Amino acid sequence: MAGDQSDIVILGGGLAGLSAGYALTRAGRRVQVLEANSAVGGLARTVTHGEFRFDLGGHRFHTANRRIDEFVRGLLGEELLTVPRSSKIFLRGRYFDYPLQPLDACLDLGIATTFAILAGYAKARFAHRWRKTPLACLENWVIAHFGRPLFEIYFRDYSEKVWGIPCRRIAAEWIAQRVQGLSLGAAIWRACFKRGGSALPTLTDAFIYPRLGIGRIADKLRSGIEPADAVLTNARVTRIRHSGFRVQSVSVRHGERDREFRADEFISTIPLQQLVQLLHPPAPKEVLAAAAQLRHRDLVIVAVMLNRPRATDLTWIYFPEKHIPFGRVHEPANWSADLAPPGTTVLVAEHFCCRGDATWSTRDEDLISTTVAQLEQLGFIRREEVTDGIALRIPAAYPLFEVGYQDRCDTVLAYLDRFPNLHLAGRGGMFRYYNMDRAIESGFSAAETILQRASQSEPEERPMPARRRA
Repeated sequence: MAGDQSDIVILGGGLAGLSAGYALTRAGRRVQVLEANSAVGGLARTVTHGEFRFDLGGHRFHTANRRIDEFVRGLLGEELLTVPRSSKIFLRGRYFDYPLQPLDACLDLGIATTFAILAGYAKARFAHRWRKTPLACLENWVIAHFGRPLFEIYFRDYSEKVWGIPCRRIAAEWIAQRVQGLSLGAAIWRACFKRGGSALPTLTDAFIYPRLGIGRIADKLRSGIEPADAVLTNARVTRIRHSGFRVQSVSVRHGERDREFRADEFISTIPLQQLVQLLHPPAPKEVLAAAAQLRHRDLVIVAVMLNRPRATDLTWIYFPEKHIPFGRVHEPANWSADLAPPGTTVLVAEHFCCRGDATWSTRDEDLISTTVAQLEQLGFIRREEVTDGIALRIPAAYPLFEVGYQDRCDTVLAYLDRFPNLHLAGRGGMFRYYNMDRAIESGFSAAETILQRASQSEPEERPMPARRRA
């Protein structure tokens, strides 16, 4: 088996791994990034199919972190567009604006339903004043913050469609992270008094987006890691060797060749449970057992190409009801006109699933046919407008926050903390629901930890790389 030596080996070429590699190579470190897929970027990559380009679900970049915002803007420069957010929820045969517009809700849901929602919200907020026990599951958290009627109308079906388990088994931490302080009252207040108060990140009206797709962020990061072969794709990690609580090397299957990479420091952004399973000698039984209970939700993307200029004028449409097979649809050409040839468009539907279930196992042509039939039934397209389609399977797309996951995660992390030269970053590596900005930030943080060890001898090093000048 051939041996390769670097200063730092990075497992995973998503945004976190690439950001770490970018920062470290700018600081003069020899970096090797290992990515199992044929392309970098992870879930934040752009797929090219013929003359069409589309993201794996459509990803808007927005951040409250000024440092990360300036870095991404500097990285992409004139490639960036500012895209107005325009999202709707399709529910009970009607479309609702998101964020909520109270008058529209009254007209579309009906006075009785709207009154029930507001009464349920008032009751929940009153009960919340007297609550002393923590809210462990998503169901209890949503009812406490929005009221039971809105939970049953929207949150229950959509959450169970996305995660594939009952709301009582979904940990409250996930929804608390995603809404970031949003309540029904805040949404109503913002809709009525849009100019007042500070904007919630969940409700941002616009976002920046690269002209050729979100994958350009990963492309730019990769091109900034030197030398060019420092990022190796189609490189599947098969074993992580360690001794005395120090990682020594990683074994990789690259095409038909087995390779071994040695380094002083290692950064892992691959799924946490996968990392533990690859350790040799094996981790203790209790750590292996805890890691085995950390699960991910998988994703099937179906893109349908159309011979028409546009199908919608929206960035996203959400479909909470379970009789509709997909959970969200976006139209890339509404984000950037350069993602589809003139006079054509593409719709991208997200089917949430688990590896091995009926959706994951369905043939590509049947997935495409089902998606086309549903889009036609919803009135978006006519079947004769469809010129092509493609189905893509994305394993381990989202960490699944089941009730009790934090204890299992703590068990795994406590063990891995004993390895001083192993650093975790990213959504998969840290088992956290990170948006792109947080993934990039976590990559820089891992790089900073490594660079700080040499700060006394090289005090001029900065963990955040400056923009490369032409």
